[in-house]
Amino acid sequence: MSYRSFSDAEGREWEVWAVIPGTFDRRAHDRRGEGDAPAVAERRRRGERRVQRDRAAALGGTGPERGWLCFEREGERRRLAPIPADWTRCDEGRLERYCREATVARRARPGERNALRSQA
Repeated sequence: MSYRSFSDAEGREWEVWAVIPGTFDRRAHDRRGEGDAPAVAERRRRGERRVQRDRAAALGGTGPERGWLCFEREGERRRLAPIPADWTRCDEGRLERYCREATVARRARPGERNALRSQA
């Protein structure tokens, strides 16, 4: 994971990193064990219960599925998608411009994340 920090024109210190989501499967392996009770094991063997979801689809489809830059400072967080190709090597002035272009990201309240995941 790449990481940078910079000071903007107002002297505020920002941290920047790339977030690249991947596909996921909540249960990536078969949990049917040899020690399971016969009734439980049989119930688990009835069809495929796994739901494979693509994190990209859960994020809305355009832009963020390929990742975003996260800018953070003192409780403020911003996101910029797609990730600019030169962000790891550009000068601080350009990095600050990217930060200004980024949208403010609202933090999820406790319990809200699980509710959002169940809707996806």
